[in-house]
Amino acid sequence: MTIALGPDWLDPTVLLNGLGPYMLIGLCLIIFAECGLLVGFFLPGDSLLFTAGLFVAAGTIDTPLWLVCVLLTVCAFAGNVAGYYIGVKAGPALFSKPESKIFKKEYVDKTQEFFDKYGARAIVLARFVPIVRTFITAMAGVGKMDPKKYFTYSAIGGVAWAAGLTILGYFLGQVAFIKNNLEITLIAIVLLSVVPIIIEVIKARKEKKTLVQAEADDITQVMQAQTQDDSTQIIPRVER
Repeated sequence: MTIALGPDWLDPTVLLNGLGPYMLIGLCLIIFAECGLLVGFFLPGDSLLFTAGLFVAAGTIDTPLWLVCVLLTVCAFAGNVAGYYIGVKAGPALFSKPESKIFKKEYVDKTQEFFDKYGARAIVLARFVPIVRTFITAMAGVGKMDPKKYFTYSAIGGVAWAAGLTILGYFLGQVAFIKNNLEITLIAIVLLSVVPIIIEVIKARKEKKTLVQAEADDITQVMQAQTQDDSTQIIPRVER
């Protein structure tokens, strides 16, 4: 068992080596499952992509880097397409069961709020957050998000995530410190994957505070104006 990734079979190096000559095919299927099939939420996507880049650099995966990146990006995008239509077709039935502890209706509502609040950024950012990237695509289907818009930004996120992390692993994997401290590196990747969401949450809170302050200022101005009107109002004299 590894410190970073739990059971040995979820260790990306063990997982990839276990696939033997079908390493690249298995990797593509795993990425597809994590990006679209609801049962793939537990798979170590980020660290797996980084390790795949490292394996390409070492020659363990005997395929050109550009081709590996293209295949993984296509699989990530295809997984989102599958997940979206799973959400469209099966989502209402899955998320309407009150006793379900995984597929809750409130998750759909919160995801819809997330989409409404962050717009296209939510689709791209979700790629880098474990578990979220699996469920958010199905919930986009449940919420009937515009397919054209969703697939466009899903493709952008797919390139940034699948190709980006693989390329990162390819080049950083050749650094001696990274190769000798792979587990620490994988932990860092998982932690860094949630940084974009943390930044967005902080920005949202600041925007909310700014909005509240602006509304308070408007109310204050209205009250001051009303007070001035009252103080300057001339009470007519009553003749007796």
